[in-house]
Amino acid sequence: MSTAPSFRFRLERVRALRQRTEDLARQELAHAVVELTASHDRLRAVEYHLEQARDGQRLAAGESEGESVDATELLARQAFIEHVEAQRTMGMRELERHEADVANRNAQLGLAAREHRMLERLKERQHAEHTREAARREDRQLDEIALERFRRSAA
Repeated sequence: MSTAPSFRFRLERVRALRQRTEDLARQELAHAVVELTASHDRLRAVEYHLEQARDGQRLAAGESEGESVDATELLARQAFIEHVEAQRTMGMRELERHEADVANRNAQLGLAAREHRMLERLKERQHAEHTREAARREDRQLDEIALERFRRSAA
């Protein structure tokens, strides 16, 4: 009996490259999600500071109803509030960038996963065909052996 050649997927290097691309895309998506979460946290912190600054401004203005108000203090508080509001605006823009990056990375991962799965399915189909063909060859060889034995026993 001759031994059948072992299965060899001719696109194995491409399949491995697609798998590596998918793994990289998964890592990049995870990193983008971490960045998005950090951006959310920073924005929440800025919004908390903004609320604290506004409460301080209201408190300072409320205490001053019966007393004279130091205008420079009120101006300084207002400038601080405006500064924190500017940070909030920048934080919102950063958050939008990170959300777009996560969406982009997710799309890239989807594409990489589809390409990898396509090659995996092709490999599985080719391996199944190889296995069927090897079984057919083995069946033919066994049939030939049985026929030869029958001929010998009949003679």
